[in-house]
Amino acid sequence: MKMLRAPESVLAEHYQELQRKAFYPGLISYMSSGPVVAMVWQGHNVVRASRAMIGDADAATAAPGTIRGDFSIHISRNIIHASDSVEGAQREIRLWFQSNELVDWTDGGHHSSTHPA
Repeated sequence: MKMLRAPESVLAEHYQELQRKAFYPGLISYMSSGPVVAMVWQGHNVVRASRAMIGDADAATAAPGTIRGDFSIHISRNIIHASDSVEGAQREIRLWFQSNELVDWTDGGHHSSTHPA
């Protein structure tokens, strides 16, 4: 996890599939207007689990109890992003992080009584 001001070059590559959309200039302006917190999560079904916690991209339809449902006010001010696939996550991780910033962690076989193996 790290907090940074996203360089426009990184934002342009991250949102490359949206470059022809009318809202693209506003998106880049918004995303570069302040710091962002970039994270890498790992774990069993992490893409599916993270997207469930985050909620629908449209704040109006995001379920209560999700990050977007509780904290987002408008789709154009989307407060959180999650990769939509493992392949997408791998691309985004390479874009946002240097390899020496990543820590590969395993639980070493230790399991809690509330989350048995």
